[in-house]
Order: sequence, then C-alpha cells, then structure tokens
Amino acid sequence: MDTVRAAFRDECERLGEVLRGLSEADLDRPTDCDPWTVREMLAHVRSGAGRLVDMLAAPAPARAEVDAAGYFGAPKFTPEVDAARIDSGRREARALDGPALVADFDRAWRAADAAVAAAPAGRAVRTRHGDAMSLTEFLRTRVVEVGVHGLDLAAALDREPWLTPAAARVIADLLTGGRPVPAELGWDRLTLIRRTTGRADLTNDERAVVDAAGFRWLSFSA
Repeated sequence: MDTVRAAFRDECERLGEVLRGLSEADLDRPTDCDPWTVREMLAHVRSGAGRLVDMLAAPAPARAEVDAAGYFGAPKFTPEVDAARIDSGRREARALDGPALVADFDRAWRAADAAVAAAPAGRAVRTRHGDAMSLTEFLRTRVVEVGVHGLDLAAALDREPWLTPAAARVIADLLTGGRPVPAELGWDRLTLIRRTTGRADLTNDERAVVDAAGFRWLSFSA
C-alpha cells in the first residue's frame, strides 16, 4: 500500500503542477481520446482520482474478488460503457471553468488520499462497476488512470511525458505481472507503458516477444 499510495500522490501532484500552467486555449485542445478535449479528459481524471472517497464511505464487501489487472477487463470498455464514460467527462467539464477544474482536481485527489490513510488495513471496496477489490488494488488502478491519461494529455499539449518514476514502476509492474521486460525489446518503463496501452504502435516482432513473455494485456479506452 505504501508504494502504491506514494505513486498516486506523486503522479497527482505532478499533474497538478502542469495544470496550474495551462491556459483556456490549452484546455480546449483535442486529445487522441476522441472526442475529448484536454478539459474533458481532465474532468474524467478528476472524477476517477476522487472516487475512493465515496467508496470508502460505503459498506465494505466481505472479500476482494478482482485484482487491478482484472479491473481493466473488456466488459468495462464496450461501446455502451465507453459512450457513458465520454458523456460524463464532457458533462462534468461544462460545469467548471479552467481554474475551478484545476482546484477541484487538487481537492478530489487529496480527499481520496486522506480517506485511504484513514482506512483500516486490509479494507476492501466495491467499485461502481460492482467489482469487490482490495483497497490497494483499486488504488493501483487510480495510478494507471492518472498516469496513462497523463501521457494522453502530454501528447495533446505537445509536451514531453511527465510520468513520475514511482507511478511508472507501479504501472509497469501491473502490465508485466512483475516479470522483467525481455532484453531484446530494449524498452524503458515509459516505452513499455506507451506500447502496451496503445499509446504507441507495436511492430509484429515486438508483439511476438511480448506475447511470448506472458504479459497480461489490459483493456483500455477513453
């Protein structure tokens, strides 16, 4: 938990630093997660980062049944679920101007972090999709959401990725199942994350090596 929580804090703090320097024109830029703009993606990330507050206020399930990799399953990325996710981000973005959105992101993730700090060891939570997960495993998915969408935002803003080392380690370990990256790929963690989440193309040879390594492919969308 300590490692995952530190990664969540680091990545959210770094994103918050970036947000404070954005103009309204920056926020209206398109992203590769069509049809979202930067503003709309940030609204989505803000909601995801703060989701644990309500989850920890709700009754705990008896036991965890899904891990972080299982959370990113194909049923959560059907066209219908994707459409609802996209509409929610767009609707929430309309309710806040740039400074308010930045402030609300900061409030949301810090409230979630405080809720995690107050939670008892071994706490389980139930996601909005109905998954029963350990708190640590769900927090791992929040690191993925903030970190991977941070790559999308960096691309939309024409900036170098700002992925923090702590978040990169957590995300890479989830993608590889803790296995080492095959030496013949020559990938650092950032390249691994970009390639295996669809943010950069895989060659046929790279895909064959990754498949042989037994990496667990996760479902990603907007």
